[in-house]
Amino acid sequence: MPVTNLEVEELVKRHARDHGFDLVRITTAEEFSADRDIALERIQDGHMDGLPWFNESRVRRGAGPATLLPGARSIICLGMSYLFPEDGESAPTSNTGKVARYARLRDYHRVMKRRMRALAESLSDSLGSTISARWYVDDGPMLDRAAANRSGLGWFGKNTNILTPSHGSWVFLGQLITDLELTADQPLAKTCGSCVRCIDACPTGAIVAPYVIDNTRCISYQTIENRGAIPRELRPQMLDWVFGCDICQEVCPVNRKAGMAEPSVWERGEPQGNLSSKQPGTGWSPTTGRDAVRNGGLGTMDLVGLLKMTEEEFRQRFRGTPIMRAKWEGMQRNACVALGNLGDPGTVPALAEVLRKGSPLVRGHGAWALGRIGTHEARIALEFALARETDPEVVREIEWALEEICPAGEVGLAGPSS
Repeated sequence: MPVTNLEVEELVKRHARDHGFDLVRITTAEEFSADRDIALERIQDGHMDGLPWFNESRVRRGAGPATLLPGARSIICLGMSYLFPEDGESAPTSNTGKVARYARLRDYHRVMKRRMRALAESLSDSLGSTISARWYVDDGPMLDRAAANRSGLGWFGKNTNILTPSHGSWVFLGQLITDLELTADQPLAKTCGSCVRCIDACPTGAIVAPYVIDNTRCISYQTIENRGAIPRELRPQMLDWVFGCDICQEVCPVNRKAGMAEPSVWERGEPQGNLSSKQPGTGWSPTTGRDAVRNGGLGTMDLVGLLKMTEEEFRQRFRGTPIMRAKWEGMQRNACVALGNLGDPGTVPALAEVLRKGSPLVRGHGAWALGRIGTHEARIALEFALARETDPEVVREIEWALEEICPAGEVGLAGPSS
């Protein structure tokens, strides 16, 4: 007896849930022409500066599902929650920095792609014929949020995140493009209305208009993608975030009632590589992805400890997590900025050590942090560093820091400099 379209769609959604996805909707494989034009406009306006990989060619390719998979007919849009209770978090102290929620678990790209591949295989088995499929998370050209919006998985928030009715914006998005002929779900008739809480709450003013992000002002970009110096004018506004930022999500009213992730979803299967067994200091156990938060302390990160870490220790601790994307040098740079904003005088010795042993990038941000702390000990450390520093950019940072502690013409805490 032939299988009806309705039965196939029910099969798709059941299999998706069986493979650990919290949300599943279907849309057509038609081109995302309106979303393509908006993305191209953002590039032309400079709002995507700093992301050379997000270019016109990528957008045009990602807007056409049939370009990504010849013969594409439907897109199975998937969502996987990463919202877990914070009862296992260590209490923040003056020396800890914040990490975005999504980065506190194992690398979601591996988890999502492994499960999307398994989903495609299970559908082929159930239908009795091999389906053509390609799967994407956010590291591919697919316009993922456009697909989620058109499928009714969620709608665009003014911070450009997809908001889902059941799990808010705390979801990873995936798309399985297939040659299956499926009936599309309808988009949601929802908007954010007059709410602008995410816009008002962004400390760097990165949400320059509803649905428009200036990438270079975003804390997530600065702490993860930017490989150089963080602009001085943005550093005070970055607060204590060292990897990513959740502020616009934390204030969103839709997220107040967001459903939690199902722990068993993250418990299935073994982590990849060296995470298959518990390693000292990795923050992983072999049973649950939540241990990346509870056991490893990735929710609140010890900033002084991060400054003291060698590159090899960094790789061992964070292997298999999104933290690796920022790299050892980037995370030490971020730790300096967070320590400068936290202003704890007790961290001056660690920052002074950075001025002696850190890379030029880290030394420059360590100098800035000492200038923000502004104690007598901070000034002494800066003056000693200035006497031996040879890198012109670091020299400039040290001079600015000293100027912040003791403006020109004034006698500082240590007396006039010679």
